[in-house]
Amino acid sequence: MGQIFSFPNPINEKAARSVAFVVMLAAILALATGWQWLLIPIAYGFIARAAAGPTFSPLGRLAMDVIAPRLGEKVPTPGPPKRFAQAIGAVVTTAAAIGGLALGWTAFANVCLGLMVVFAGLESLLGLCVGCKMFAILMRLGVIPPETCEACNNIWARPGATPPGASA
Repeated sequence: MGQIFSFPNPINEKAARSVAFVVMLAAILALATGWQWLLIPIAYGFIARAAAGPTFSPLGRLAMDVIAPRLGEKVPTPGPPKRFAQAIGAVVTTAAAIGGLALGWTAFANVCLGLMVVFAGLESLLGLCVGCKMFAILMRLGVIPPETCEACNNIWARPGATPPGASA
């Protein structure tokens, strides 16, 4: 059971950015058409990816197995910050789905969709993962223990990294 609900580490940055691009497009479509029912598959995807990486996420599988390999060589990046970002997406989109669909809070759901457009757009188009940046800040503050992501904690442990003061 623990293997099923594990998150890959490292992950392919190209797959993560592919997923973010589709999330951005789905959020734009939901905003443009008023189809707030799209929040259901968007939220499901975030929940599935936060719980088990791409295992239960059709979009995650597509990105990892089909899209990313066609974009060239893998670009490894630490998994824990990406999982944290997926969990944030799960909370925001689940709240939007409940608020918009169950409670009729259309404006709230649209604000949440707008956040998804911005944050997924930053990730997919510019490679800027806001959730990952939040993860790093929480690590620096000691909220997230260093052993959660050794690669995040010590960037000089990464292959090819040169510590300050060392000759390259």
